[in-house]
Amino acid sequence: MKLEHVLLRLLATRPYSGYDLRKWLSAEGQFVSSRLHHSQVYRALARMQESGWVEFRVDPRERRPDAKVYRLTDQGRAALQKWVRSPYEPTSRFADPDFTNRFLITVALDRQAAVRLVTTELRYRREQIARIRHRDRTLLFEDPVPGLDPVRHQAAADLVHGWGTGAVDRWVAWLEDVLRRLENDDLAPDTSPDRPDTSQEDT
Repeated sequence: MKLEHVLLRLLATRPYSGYDLRKWLSAEGQFVSSRLHHSQVYRALARMQESGWVEFRVDPRERRPDAKVYRLTDQGRAALQKWVRSPYEPTSRFADPDFTNRFLITVALDRQAAVRLVTTELRYRREQIARIRHRDRTLLFEDPVPGLDPVRHQAAADLVHGWGTGAVDRWVAWLEDVLRRLENDDLAPDTSPDRPDTSQEDT
């Protein structure tokens, strides 16, 4: 995932100052990548400006340095559309930030592209499960370090596998539900009485 794609998504919704982007990076940005630094954002913005994707205006501030407020240009909007409609290649890790970042903007811009995106991810996960779900997960030990308990090590591996199995199955179920909603053009929020209230939950 390129940082420029994250910034394209953000700037598609409204102009952002560098300060706005720093605030985003310290909150929602942590779910995109825990290793992003605000200096990377400024370097990415500079590259985007050189490519003609963004422009900025200077917003004067009293008793503070003036702020650059960035917005997409026509070229930037074209780059966004090109990325949204480009082929998506899933990674071995499910719920990858690249998928999430694409999904958030693609659903809003191009429903058919969103259908292709979710279909690609769903097909890959189903094939991945079929290929490796029932593999032999027995750990092999040969002259392990002193103090290593093979039984507990295998038990720990089984616990992690159990968590991963449940998590990827929930991911697949979510993808199936999202795909159905996209194909039916039904993206209204689920307000049924049985749905738990998550309005106060942290993402």
